[in-house]
Amino acid sequence: MKQGLIVLAILITGLLFGCGGDDGDSSGSAAHINEESGSTHGVAPDERDGIPPPPVKQTNLRKAAAEAGCLAYTNLEDEGRGLLPPESPAPKYETDPPASGDHVEPPNQQADGAYLEQPFAIDFLASLEYGRMEIHYAPDLPEKIQRELKGLYDTMYGGVLLFPNSEMLYGVAATTWTNLLACPGWEGTATIDAIRAFGKATWGKFGAKHKQALAVTGPTPADPEESSASK
Repeated sequence: MKQGLIVLAILITGLLFGCGGDDGDSSGSAAHINEESGSTHGVAPDERDGIPPPPVKQTNLRKAAAEAGCLAYTNLEDEGRGLLPPESPAPKYETDPPASGDHVEPPNQQADGAYLEQPFAIDFLASLEYGRMEIHYAPDLPEKIQRELKGLYDTMYGGVLLFPNSEMLYGVAATTWTNLLACPGWEGTATIDAIRAFGKATWGKFGAKHKQALAVTGPTPADPEESSASK
């Protein structure tokens, strides 16, 4: 009898958790992790379904930033490119979030992908020098807004990272090497357009290593995928 109950429990567990089925896939495909571009450092991937973004309304970076109440800083002073051993304490960076400065040595840069947790600063900063763009958001933003950002990311995930950042002062921000888009709040489509315009203007164009950047897979900010919401 006891043995029969154990077998029954195993069968129920298999049904609940989808053992052997496609629903149990944990490959990280929805997070678009590209492990050829660096390391995940064990940071949890963001597998959530994103909300597809609306059609583009504003493509000019300055106008898009102003309409969203964001500040766009381009060609900021390069704070250095010194290499640090893994798990080194982060130096003091002058921008928030950091857009240049000493960072982890290769191949330890944070891999392209969407993450549920904040990577170490020295790891995600290293990715910027390879021409990447990063989208940061305050972890206390409502779930719907986080999923809207995930939906935007899903249209241009090649060479891009998305993650919460509890250390910055902004609601949403985007960075490339020596460039920063800082948005105190969330203005829906206007904020999305500001991020898209920032990506078009700066992605893949800055950083000492951008010309020999690591492999990029999927649509990029320079050539995004048309979302279902905009068809």
